[in-house]
Amino acid sequence: MELDPLLLSRIQFAFVIAFHILFPAFTIGLASFIALLEIRWLFTREEFYLRVSRFWTRIFTISFGMGVVSGIVMSYQFGTNWAEFSARAGNIIGPLLSYEVQTAFFLEATFLGILLFGRGKVPHPVITLSAVMVALGTLISAFWILSANSWMHTPAGYEMRDGVVHVTSWWDAVFNPSFPYRLSHMVVACFATTGFAVVGASAWQLLRSEHAAEAKHTLSMTLWLLTLLVPLQVLIGDLHGLNTLEHQPAKIAAMEGHWETRQGAPLVLFAIPDMAAETNHYELAIPKLASLILTHDLDGTVTGLKNWPPADRPYVPIVFWSFRLMVGCGIVMMGIVLWSLFLRFRGRLFESAPFLRSCLICTPIGFVAVLAGWFTTEVGRQPWLIQGVMRTSEGLSPGVPASSVVLSLVLYAITYAIIFGAGTVFIARIVNRGPA
Repeated sequence: MELDPLLLSRIQFAFVIAFHILFPAFTIGLASFIALLEIRWLFTREEFYLRVSRFWTRIFTISFGMGVVSGIVMSYQFGTNWAEFSARAGNIIGPLLSYEVQTAFFLEATFLGILLFGRGKVPHPVITLSAVMVALGTLISAFWILSANSWMHTPAGYEMRDGVVHVTSWWDAVFNPSFPYRLSHMVVACFATTGFAVVGASAWQLLRSEHAAEAKHTLSMTLWLLTLLVPLQVLIGDLHGLNTLEHQPAKIAAMEGHWETRQGAPLVLFAIPDMAAETNHYELAIPKLASLILTHDLDGTVTGLKNWPPADRPYVPIVFWSFRLMVGCGIVMMGIVLWSLFLRFRGRLFESAPFLRSCLICTPIGFVAVLAGWFTTEVGRQPWLIQGVMRTSEGLSPGVPASSVVLSLVLYAITYAIIFGAGTVFIARIVNRGPA
C-alpha cells in the first residue's frame, strides 16, 4: 500500500495541534483566575486567596511549560511539512505569528518569573501586577493566533501576485470577517474549560473532606462565573454560526448534515452521513428547527451540500459528529450550572454528593468541547487551506517522503506520551495535595 504524504502530514499536524490546544485552552482562563485571586487578596487581605493563588500558579506553570514545548514543535511543521503554504502565505501568516511572540510570549515569560520567584522579594502589588500582566499576555497571544487562523477561514486585506499573497490592508487582514466571533468564542471557551477544571478539583477536595474552606470558596466563586459564561457562550456560538453561514456555507451544511437545499430545513439530531450516496441514514430530525436557528425564520432557506461539487465538500462525518459532541458538552455544562443554582438556593451546594461527583466527572468536559469545536472548524474548512484561495494539497512541501512523516509522527507520539504523561501525573499530585 502506497502511503499518502498529504494525508499523513494532515494527521501529524492534527495530532500535534490537538495536544497543543489543550494547554492554551487551560492557561488562558487559569491566568485570569489567578489574577482575580491576587486582586481579591490585595483588597481583602484574606489568606485564603493567597493560598489558592499559589496552588493554581504551580499548576499554571507546568501547563504553560508544556504548552510552549508543543507550540514550538507545531511551528516547525510550517517549514517541514507545509513549506509551500509558508512561501505563498508567509507575508501575512509570518508577521501575525511573530507579533504573538513579540507582544505576548515575552510578556508572559517575564512577568511569570516575577510571579514565581518574586514573592517576599518585591512588594505584593508588584506580584498582583505580574499576575495581571501574565493574564493579559495570554489574551494577547490568543488575539494574534486567532487572527492568523481566522484569516485562513475568511481571508481579507490581500491580493495575489504570481501565486503569492501580498498584504493590501493590515487592518482588514487582522480584523477579518470571522475574527471577532472566533476570538470571543475561543476565549470564553478557555474560561469555561478552566472553570470546570477548578470546579472538578474543588469537588474532589470536598468529597475527601480536605481543604474544605478553600474548596468551598473556589467552587462557589467559579460556579458563579460559569453561570455567566455558559449562557454567554450559547449567544456567541449563535452569532458565530450566522457568520459561518455567510462566509463558509459548505461548513454549515456539513455540520447540519444537509444535502439538499430547502426551505424550512430540519435540525438533524442523529444520522449516519453517507458521502458516496449523498444522503443520511437513520436520520432523526426536528422539522424546520435548523432554519429557525440558522436564519431565525421557520421557512428560511438553508443551502445543502449538493450545491458544491464533491471535490469542494468537507469530510462530512467528522464535521457532523464533532459538532454534535461540542453541542452535547455545552448542554451538559448548562445542566451543571442550572443544578448548581438549584442547590445553591436550597443551601445544599456543598453537601450534595451526586452533584459533587458530577462536577468531578465533568472536569475534562471543557477540553473535550474545545477539541470537538476545533475539529469542526478545521475539518469543515477542507478542502481549503486558505478558504477559496489555496487548497490543502497545494500547501504541502514538495518532495516530502511519506516514510519521514510516519517516522516523525511516531517519535512525536512517543515523546508526547512521556513528557505530557509525566506532566499530567505531576499536576494530579498537586491537586491531590491541595492548597498548602
